Order: sequence, then C-alpha cells, then structure tokens
Amino acid sequence: MTLLTRSLGANGPVVSAIGLGCMGMSEFYGSTDRKASLATIAAALDDGVTLFDTGDFYGMGDNETLLAEGLSGRRDQAFIQVKCGALRDPDGSFLGVDARPAVIKTALSYSLKRLRTDRIDLYMVAPDPSVPIEDTIGALAEMVQKGYIRHIGVTNVDAALLRRAHATHPVTALQYEYGLLSRDMEDEVLPICRLLGIGITAYGVLGRGLITGSSGTGEGDVRATFYPRFQSAHLHENQKISEKLAEVARSQGMTVAQAAITWVLSQGDDIIPLVGARTVQRLREALAAPMQISTDALAAIEGAVPKGSASGDRSNH
Repeated sequence: MTLLTRSLGANGPVVSAIGLGCMGMSEFYGSTDRKASLATIAAALDDGVTLFDTGDFYGMGDNETLLAEGLSGRRDQAFIQVKCGALRDPDGSFLGVDARPAVIKTALSYSLKRLRTDRIDLYMVAPDPSVPIEDTIGALAEMVQKGYIRHIGVTNVDAALLRRAHATHPVTALQYEYGLLSRDMEDEVLPICRLLGIGITAYGVLGRGLITGSSGTGEGDVRATFYPRFQSAHLHENQKISEKLAEVARSQGMTVAQAAITWVLSQGDDIIPLVGARTVQRLREALAAPMQISTDALAAIEGAVPKGSASGDRSNH
C-alpha cells in the first residue's frame, strides 16, 4: 500500500495524508489492548503513515509511553504531534487547562522523556483563558529555538485567537474536530487557516464512532457521558444518519468509515484526517479510503449527511 502525502500547511513539513490518532489505545473509548495497539502502530509505519497523534494527558502519560514503544527503532520514520495543557486529577477527572509558560515547558520535558526522543515534531497547546496566548506561544517559540520542538500548533481555538497566536510565532497546524457530523470549523476558522497558510489535523472524522455505529457505552467508554450526541435524546437520530450514509457508501463500493474519511480528504489538501484505529484491520480499512472520488459520489455522501444534520452538540465543554 502506498499512502500519499500532504504538506502540513503552506510552508510546513510533508506528512502522510492520513494520520493515526492514538488516544483510544489508552483510554476513553472502552477496553484497550496493548498488544493490538503496538501491532497497529507497526502496521501504520509499514503502510506509510508518518503522522502520529498523542497527548500528554491520554492515559496520564501512558499513551506517550505506548507510542514510544511502538516507534522503537523507527523514530525517524514518524512525525509526532503532542497535545498539552489539559489538567487531570488522580481519578481521571478533567480540571481545566493550564498554559502558563513554566507549566508548558515542564509538560514538554516530561513528554520528551516518555516518548524517548530529543524533539517533538509538532507541539500543540490548548487555549487557556487565564493566560495570554502570546505568552504561551512565546514560550513554545523559545523551545523551537532550542531544538526541543520543530513546529508549533494549537487546538480548538477560534479565529481571533488563531490570528493572535500566529502573529506571535508562525503556527504550523491547528487541530480541530472536523467531519461530516462536525462542520462548524468551516464558518470562520477554516478560512483563517487558509488565509494564514495553517494546516489542519482533523479529529472526530468518524464522529467519535457515531458514523460507524458505536453507542458509546460499555466499561471504560466515556462517550455517552461526555458527548451529547451519544446520549439517549440524540443517539437514535444520529444512528439514522449513520444508516443513510452506510447505504450511500455501499453504493459507491466503500465502507461507511471510508466514505467519511474520503469526504474529509476531499475538502482540501491542507486537511489531514486522523483515524483512531486500534486494530490492524481497522487501520487497513481506513487507509484504503479513496483519496479522490467523483463529484457525484461526493455529493451523494454529503446528501446523506447534510451540514448541521447531527442531533446534539458535539461536546459538552
């Protein structure tokens, strides 16, 4: 399998056109299987995936140590992006965000150690309302100068904050939820990204599993708790949308997951979808999504899931 590549932003690095999101390998989406996760990371490398997404708060650092093990001996084949800033207490509860310069530098230090690497390719910070974005980005710029970070990214910011961040130091990429079920980025954020030449790594491409029929329940699965679209008032309506998309996908010779991934791939060469595959089988299914499809096929997919058709907010925070 030959996976195509894309530039991460107008002047950014070249990475695989699809990235592997590793979060679910550690927590949030139900039971985990370390052996299967390591096999999936190895298969991703073998199949040409270079972009690997993790966060220092995924599994309280477990996700970074898992990725380090999976990349052992092959670190130079990978482009690692790490999210930081989220705070959690020992029972796993989220406590907010802290993006003070000293805190961010400390978090980076621990991530480098857990990932067993001397640099992080793309370090992404979440906005902290109590800290000027200029202070946070300024601290990251220092880390770029010292070689600990190669590129700076931000997550889930609005257009105005993105402009301020980019004015402080060039932002290579924005991470944002984007897919058939979540298209609010198109209104203001995506145009600003394109104006400034900022790339996008898109998570939630499968609606956190809604598109593939997940109910978000079961031991260790927090989706039905954290995401309104998985809750009873909305789940049934969203499952009906998934069924419509599945019909269209079959008519085009694709699985429902492939249709959703292909749609995101088709929205622009500056968008790189992240797939949260946790098994080799799911990874290979995702990577087999067509990079290009006909205008009619694209219209049929979008017709099954029109903009704004999802029931419920995409997040409760």
